[in-house]
Amino acid sequence: MNAIDVLADALTRVRGGAHAAVADLTPEQLAWRADPSANTVAWLVWHLARVQDDHVAGVAGSEQVWTRQGWAARFALPFDDAEIGYGQDADDVAAVRPDGPDLLTGYLDAVLDRTGEYLATLTATDLDRVVDEEWDPPVTLGVRLVSVVNDDLQHVGQAALLRGMVLRGPVGRDTVGGRA
Repeated sequence: MNAIDVLADALTRVRGGAHAAVADLTPEQLAWRADPSANTVAWLVWHLARVQDDHVAGVAGSEQVWTRQGWAARFALPFDDAEIGYGQDADDVAAVRPDGPDLLTGYLDAVLDRTGEYLATLTATDLDRVVDEEWDPPVTLGVRLVSVVNDDLQHVGQAALLRGMVLRGPVGRDTVGGRA
């Protein structure tokens, strides 16, 4: 297995984990917060897809799936189409309220499919290409892609934890019988 195959495998795990985190959740459950300023399952999955979309489009020199495939219009969020979630406040987090998990998984799948297409064009040598000189040391393509995988997996874990909390708490008992 080479490094590109490892990256592709890791992103397959992002897909499975994110799908499991949102499966069968209601809009209310997707928007549940542990406290008034906490992230939601919906925001976490939207954000991890937005970051991957932004970063991969940046290194591939392509338009983001978010705008190219009309996902920005489908989500109809009250912020700029370039927004990916960094530095957002509690009101912004609350604005990510899909009518169910399908919108989230549809966008994530489109991003992961695009990322897979991009990975298929790479060679091991490509991973050493510098893609960002604003850091010391400069960031290579391999480091940027590992960073995306790391960010995605952390947010999938957070979404899975919140799923468990919501299904065991008052929102879960009221809507799904309290079963995880």
